[in-house]
Amino acid sequence: MLKVKEVNLEYGNPATNVAVMNMVNKLTTCKAKGYKAVVLIHGYGSSGIGGSIKVEVRNKLKERSLSGLVRSYCGGEDWLNKKRQMIDVCPQLKDFNSRIDGNKGVTVVLLK
Repeated sequence: MLKVKEVNLEYGNPATNVAVMNMVNKLTTCKAKGYKAVVLIHGYGSSGIGGSIKVEVRNKLKERSLSGLVRSYCGGEDWLNKKRQMIDVCPQLKDFNSRIDGNKGVTVVLLK
């Protein structure tokens, strides 16, 4: 069974709060279906510092409310540093390496 799910939070150009709500719903569904990791596509934004969806997604992932769901996470820009430990938990992330590595518009989430 495939253990990694790719989720595009930008699809349909939602408001930031809707994108974050969608992320929580998708992570919950993915965990229930037995996925080990989720690659969130949130884009980087045109501001040069990261778009509001990216910022709010990462803020939400830090919250205690998701501690029963999220094991750890890592942005594409940090992938090189955390790749080994992430792949140790979910080897199928190797198949997504080229889309993650250095991509500031994605965040990889390991589920509990």
